[in-house]
Amino acid sequence: MARASKSALVLCMDVGFSMSNSVPGQEAPFERAKKVIQKFIQRQVFAENKDELALVLFGTDETKNPLAQDGQYQNICVHRHLMLPDFELLEEIENQLQPGSQHADWLDALVVCMDLLQKETMGKKYERLNIALLTDLNTPTCADQLDVIITNLKKAGITLQFFLPFPVDADEGADRGGDAASPRHPPHRGKGLSREQKQGLEMVKQVMTAVDEEDGLDEVYTFSKAVEKLSIFKRIERRPMAWPCQLTIGSSLSIRIVGYKAVCEEKLKKTWAVVDAESHQKDDVKRETVYCLSDDNETEVQKDDTIQGFRYGSDIVPFSKVDQDQMKYKSDGKSFAVLGFAKQELINRHQFMGNQVIKVFAPREDEHAAVALSALIHALDSLKMVAIVRYAYDRRSNPQVGAAFPCIKEKYECLLYVQLPYMEDLRQFIFPSLENNKKFAPSEAQLSAVDSLINSMMLVEEGEDGKKEDIFKVNHISNPQFQRMFQCLHHRGVNPGAPLPPVDPWLKRKLDRPEAVLARCQGPLQEMKKCFPLKEVVRKKEQKTSADVFGNGEEPNAKKLKLAEEDKFNLAEISEGNVTSVGSVNPAKDFRTLIQYKTIPYDQACEQLTHRMEQLLGNRSTDYYMKTITCIQAFREQSVKVSNAEVFNSYMQSLKKSVPDRSLQEFWDLLVQDALTLISKDEVESSTVSKQEADQFLMSEEKEEEAVIPIQDDAGDVDDLLDMM
Repeated sequence: MARASKSALVLCMDVGFSMSNSVPGQEAPFERAKKVIQKFIQRQVFAENKDELALVLFGTDETKNPLAQDGQYQNICVHRHLMLPDFELLEEIENQLQPGSQHADWLDALVVCMDLLQKETMGKKYERLNIALLTDLNTPTCADQLDVIITNLKKAGITLQFFLPFPVDADEGADRGGDAASPRHPPHRGKGLSREQKQGLEMVKQVMTAVDEEDGLDEVYTFSKAVEKLSIFKRIERRPMAWPCQLTIGSSLSIRIVGYKAVCEEKLKKTWAVVDAESHQKDDVKRETVYCLSDDNETEVQKDDTIQGFRYGSDIVPFSKVDQDQMKYKSDGKSFAVLGFAKQELINRHQFMGNQVIKVFAPREDEHAAVALSALIHALDSLKMVAIVRYAYDRRSNPQVGAAFPCIKEKYECLLYVQLPYMEDLRQFIFPSLENNKKFAPSEAQLSAVDSLINSMMLVEEGEDGKKEDIFKVNHISNPQFQRMFQCLHHRGVNPGAPLPPVDPWLKRKLDRPEAVLARCQGPLQEMKKCFPLKEVVRKKEQKTSADVFGNGEEPNAKKLKLAEEDKFNLAEISEGNVTSVGSVNPAKDFRTLIQYKTIPYDQACEQLTHRMEQLLGNRSTDYYMKTITCIQAFREQSVKVSNAEVFNSYMQSLKKSVPDRSLQEFWDLLVQDALTLISKDEVESSTVSKQEADQFLMSEEKEEEAVIPIQDDAGDVDDLLDMM
């Protein structure tokens, strides 16, 4: 039987008198060790695993451990027994952990930790038993029982880690970047190691090499290196979940397979909850949802008297639960059926979809399936083909169409499944070619400059052995969102009233350009500036005439307005027929025509346009929202031209007030993106809105937590194509 995938860790920290001593200008070993402990526990809290942790302190003023008898194992305290780490422990370390005034033998503390591990893990199964000991080794130590301790460590299968204020080779005078061996961080008290520290360091080497001859000394860290490594929060471990299925080719060939998620977007665990602001208790807050009719009395409707409705144009099509169940796709269950085969070159990389990649293997115990699947993989690889597959996770899932690529490695071979798009998933864009426009044709010097820049920014280099090496490994970069989230959660849990800390510098550096690339690309970037100069375009001021200065009535302005608009209309547009009202097919164009030719009064044209916009907003769809924004643009443009801002501003203000009640926040966000605000005095003198008020108009108010969508009135027919005939 496989052992349980959890570990037991004992953190053993020296809080004795010597840990508080430090060279002026340097942080005391106690504070650095405390940071290491905090980082350890933070990682365990946010890792969402079942690893258990205990904390033992030595050098304390009190003695609290089961081995303390007959004057032995004194000044050693078991602060917390083996259990899952939590925020309570972090708060205790932050607020209660203080340096002591005594000394204790770190070997005695190690024995107490071993005893705690053996007693509290008895009868349970752990994958790993580990002790992390943090000390400056500056206390007298009795080595009489050292061989017995090493034997018991091996027998119990306990691994060790040491964290010291200086590197393991400090007594040899070597400089490997430790806390105490570098010029910036002189050894203990600036005078080298003390006699006790040298003796303790030799004992540490003896213990670590005895436990692990090859890599034992690699588990001895300095405080600064430990803090640097532990600053990255531990990734959330996911156990691989097997997905057994049958790979079918036609009706007669079936191969047993097992699928595993190889790549899947990791998301933060949703643990947010609404709690009372004072008590911080979730049970003190209860949420109730009430359904009401959109009438004057807001008549309450029972939930059983409501059904789901699907908006289809301006109508609501009702669907009961029975209808919804019948509408769902019905399948026979899991499926991984090969529909056919295609050339790999026909499957474009930019058409890969989904949020996961699945590796498909044969079951370990099924030799026949392994042979059959291997034959298929090698055939696809030799022919440069892929299998087009119909994939369904289970009977409740909608089917997907994807491609299964062959993957052959030294240690294994499998199929890699990637989802492909349906017709509706593709977005077709047509852009004019730049090659046909000589104005935008780049010169040879410009092309050469771009080529040099690309070459200088290559993230793959050849190593000394000729193999290509990746200098920017994305799969080794922790998600900055996760790291920042955990940092803020820890800070808020330990310091409820303090402001959140700034982003750690190391986190900002994670996504910076590698230094080697930064140095290489400076020259090509300067060349790019020379080949592609940027010039500020200053808008020329129009020359004023005497008529502009002294005024010459309204006639010249009207003529100028008319001439400016003439180029927007041609004979084909006029031949379509006279526009007498704002229609629903192209309301913005109709409104412009009505204003230009003064077919109807301005106020009447505005009323018709706002009516059409209200109809469009009743159909909650992005397409209708964009059409409404086009209408607002025309409305604003014509209002400025005729110097009448009152109607437009009044409508926009009433529209903003109705956004929360009508659930038009998505539309308002689009409006904000286009910066369609009120008409200010700077644009129309008769406007009562200042420039500052116009700039602040688009700032949305706080959204309500839950907005009840009212039933809208019939928006009317928005497709009056027959009116155009």
